[in-house]
Amino acid sequence: MSEQYVVGVDYGTLSGRALVVSVKDGRELASAVHPYAHAVISDALPTTPGSPLPPDWALQVPSDYVDVLRTAVPEAVRASGIDPADVIGIATDFTACTMVPTLADGTPLNELPQFADRPHAYVKLWKHHAAQGQADRINALAEQRGEAWLPRYGGLISSEWEFAKGLQVLEEDPEVYAAMERWVEAADWIVWQLCGTYVRNACAAGYKGILQDGAYPGADFLAGLNPAFADFVSAKLDQPIGQLGRPAGTLTAEAAGWTGLPEGIAVAVGNVDAHVTAPAAQAVDAGQMVAIMGTSTCHVMSGSVLREVPGMCGVVDGGIVSGTWGYEAGQSGVGDIFGWFVDHGVPAYVREAADAAGVGVHEHLTELAAKQPVGAHGLVALDWHSGNRSVLVDHELTGLIVGQTLATKPEDVYRALIEATAFGTRTIIETFNASGVPVEELIIAGGLSKNPLLMQIYSDVTRLPLSVIGSEQGPALGSALHAAVAAGAYADIRAAAKAMGSLNRAVVLPDEGRSKVYDRLFAEYTALHDHFGRGGNDVMHRLHALRREALAGGAA
Repeated sequence: MSEQYVVGVDYGTLSGRALVVSVKDGRELASAVHPYAHAVISDALPTTPGSPLPPDWALQVPSDYVDVLRTAVPEAVRASGIDPADVIGIATDFTACTMVPTLADGTPLNELPQFADRPHAYVKLWKHHAAQGQADRINALAEQRGEAWLPRYGGLISSEWEFAKGLQVLEEDPEVYAAMERWVEAADWIVWQLCGTYVRNACAAGYKGILQDGAYPGADFLAGLNPAFADFVSAKLDQPIGQLGRPAGTLTAEAAGWTGLPEGIAVAVGNVDAHVTAPAAQAVDAGQMVAIMGTSTCHVMSGSVLREVPGMCGVVDGGIVSGTWGYEAGQSGVGDIFGWFVDHGVPAYVREAADAAGVGVHEHLTELAAKQPVGAHGLVALDWHSGNRSVLVDHELTGLIVGQTLATKPEDVYRALIEATAFGTRTIIETFNASGVPVEELIIAGGLSKNPLLMQIYSDVTRLPLSVIGSEQGPALGSALHAAVAAGAYADIRAAAKAMGSLNRAVVLPDEGRSKVYDRLFAEYTALHDHFGRGGNDVMHRLHALRREALAGGAA
């Protein structure tokens, strides 16, 4: 019998990656990446380039996702040198919550001529934060009514999630909402394209769709938000739930033509990028928190007990591994913050020095910042440039840097921003610990694990050893594990993780001397965090409102 293989496809913010993996031992044979042609649409629709979008919008074009199947999958299979006939399954993951408005047959509304110039007809990417007002109303009404599901989300529902975004569509473009017959997580939409069956995955439905104990928020609650929203669940959202690692269906002839894979192979139920990464890092036991670090960071872990953790993104039964409670928290901006600073805050002389040294600007700033003793820059920052996902759940909070002087250098700010994201992770960890969900090991996945300064800072700040996933493509590998389970090669995801996952333990250790100084800086961070994030001063919200007014055509 020939060796068997699976394909994992990871859909990120800007591109999709396909990975060919051996079912026997998790060997990664080849991968290919396809950038989305339309990237992230935040300025104007491709059909109406002269009409700017409002602030905090982030849209995508769903056909870009299909193009990944048409290009990256066959390229990866060709590069691997395997016989496509030996592939037994395919699985996908997506950054959530990314929502696609469609007809009943799955056709995206933006592909209909009458809606091509309507922003609400397009995919709302996970970092679309323009539904904060709707999220605020959901939270206020849920707290007022004492909704039992609210504590499962740390007491706050995010503007990034399904209900807030759906309510925004209703209230800002009722015609699009009326035409929308399905409100689909992109993770489920792409599976629908692969196998012809629409199955909502249990992970996204639980964490992003407020599905708890088998039920969504009731029609009476939804009517309290807007009478026209009362049937949102029954009319737009509700579908059969697929458990993680189970087959959603089999590959259709059309999708086989796109991918070059055999018709009829298993297509796994969809999943979320962070959650599939945990088994790829062999993190299937309680106490192991996985931080998937990229443009943003998602923190996931399994627990044997149900606890209410303030500001968590959610806790879902079987949300990561069957038989345990899966917890999620996160930071909306991490790599995005470093990229913003390099793109907009670095003077020409720094770029020239980096060019002369033959390195990138990030690498150059890292080298300079690494030479500093802890605290030498005199700065402390808040990592809210893309809002706060945990533990405040407020996407109208903004970034802050305190302590700048005329002597402040670019490498000072760069290091302070890295430290701020580490403080944000420590805030999350301490909140979990205080809530009875102890974090005993911090596992890092994602491209930022390659930055040695960042890794040491995170270890020193959290006082935890850092383990690192053995794969540079954790989500794609995690999807491949789920494909193997869906195809019947392993009994469950625990068995697949043991055979196919990979983890390098305790590769970075905290330094007690540096940790003591970081304790002092963390205390300053916490004071700023609570002052600006817990109502001490609402200046960030007021400035956000003023910005919206100005961009909407206020006084010149």
